Amino acid sequence: MIKADESRSLNGHPPRLAAKQIKITIPLQHNIIIVGAGLAGLYAALKLAPTPVTVLTTKTLGRSASSLWAQGGIAAAIGEGDTAKAHAEDTIKAGKGLVNEEIAELVTKEATDRIHDLLAFGVPFDKDLKGRLELSKEAAHSTNRIVRVSGDQAGAAIMAALIEAVKKTPSITVIENISVHKLSTKNDQVNGVYVWPAAEQTVGQGQLLTANAVVLATGGSGALYSKTTNPSSARGEGLAMAAEAGALIADPEFIQFHPTAIDAGLDPAPLATEALRGEAAHLIDNTGHRIMETIHPDMEMAPRDIVARTVFRNVTSGKGAFLDCRMIPAERMKTHYKTVMENCRKAGLNPITTPIPVAPAAHFHMGGIVTDQWGRSSLKGLWACGEVAATGLHGANRLASNSLLEAIVFADRIAKDLTKIDSYLQKPSQQEDTNIQTITLHETSHKRSDVETESSDQAIKQLRETMFTYVGLERSEDGLRLALDKLNELEPYFKNQQRNQNMLLTAKFILVGALMRQQSVGSHFRIDDEQSPAPPPLRSFTTLCELESNLTNLQSAGSANKVNDTVTSQTEVPAG
Repeated sequence: MIKADESRSLNGHPPRLAAKQIKITIPLQHNIIIVGAGLAGLYAALKLAPTPVTVLTTKTLGRSASSLWAQGGIAAAIGEGDTAKAHAEDTIKAGKGLVNEEIAELVTKEATDRIHDLLAFGVPFDKDLKGRLELSKEAAHSTNRIVRVSGDQAGAAIMAALIEAVKKTPSITVIENISVHKLSTKNDQVNGVYVWPAAEQTVGQGQLLTANAVVLATGGSGALYSKTTNPSSARGEGLAMAAEAGALIADPEFIQFHPTAIDAGLDPAPLATEALRGEAAHLIDNTGHRIMETIHPDMEMAPRDIVARTVFRNVTSGKGAFLDCRMIPAERMKTHYKTVMENCRKAGLNPITTPIPVAPAAHFHMGGIVTDQWGRSSLKGLWACGEVAATGLHGANRLASNSLLEAIVFADRIAKDLTKIDSYLQKPSQQEDTNIQTITLHETSHKRSDVETESSDQAIKQLRETMFTYVGLERSEDGLRLALDKLNELEPYFKNQQRNQNMLLTAKFILVGALMRQQSVGSHFRIDDEQSPAPPPLRSFTTLCELESNLTNLQSAGSANKVNDTVTSQTEVPAG
């Protein structure tokens, strides 16, 4: 484990932005670099052993990962009478016609093996008295198939087990407190990454670390929204970095909002797991009326996009939305929903006696870097897995608890793909150490004033508020165009700030994708959709060049009809 040594001022506090630097002794050349230390990144590193791998993480191992916060669990057809085919059918149905059916079948077939892998790594999944895995049900699943840990602690428990395994694996080098904001390319191939200290406002030139292969496992984009369940690190940088390097991007407009974030004014918003609704918790308004009663026959267990929009409308109308858990026995709440109980306690709430105020929050990005069935992007040398990737599994609306499953299935497939290629088959004893150097990473190449820093912080706040207001659960032509104007106004505040420019670029991918898709489907809901008969929805594929062309046309012509059409049929992804 390599930890960056941060320079500090005389009073013991971190110095201002211009002064901070870190000194770190690391190789400048690497075999395989994995960017991100969440579930996908760590699982890939473990499955690659004994091949040498370097994992880069912005914080202490595991602390910055969205996976750590996952409550529900992992979907897998391991129960009696359940089948991978049934799981795939549920996935396809939830995705509203945009799921790659081959990918859905592949992922659901491999689910059981991946659960057994996690058990071997020491993940303590809940079991019944006979030692069988205990399964629960979540929205849009046709049967109980969610494996959990202590009810709502799956993410934390899985990450703890994998972190322990990583620490015991000599082929894995973890470099903490370091950020990647840019990919390096040479001869149309990704050949490394640029790194900076893990600072909130990073500017200046990063240090190049070269690699035979780069795997992006950087997570999603939820933190681009002012209301989110994601940590601040989930700001969509992986998508932007890949796009800047020339990678193909798919379905950026599809953002899933979780319907039951605890509405207590916290950022990020704590989650009230869907498993509570699986145990008959009700969604009610401020009069006690069940708000899903006339909306969908499955009521609280309807697909997430439907439940989220219903909750959103109740909140914005003033009727409020509350998750009533009082029908769940108090002892079960205390033993199976410890995370929810603790989050409520911090917010001054007691779900055993009082319904929990809830509101939708950005939760999962269905779009991302286009990958094939082996996790290869359209660029040679670049793989992607986890939320940053667009595998085709989720379509327009992710089925609950398929995200962790997707992460481990594709992390495993990337490991298998890389180990087929001779240049990545170095054993630890063969690894060169002659290029190990002590490097000094400066947080900034020029002094930035407190005013500049504050302006940048305010610009980020405005970006997040703009995205939630106009590119959120309900969208319209006028609102999206207004959002585009606002994002363009923010651009000067991010000058020379690679991290913030990445955030802005991903936000524009989402926004332009939403402008182009004029008819509602799944999580993308256009309130100005005329409800006229429409052809079957198609996935959207685009590049940075196409995005820039679309932005130029939008700004000059003032009409969405002038936008280049990048919504195309589903085609085979070019192998990297």
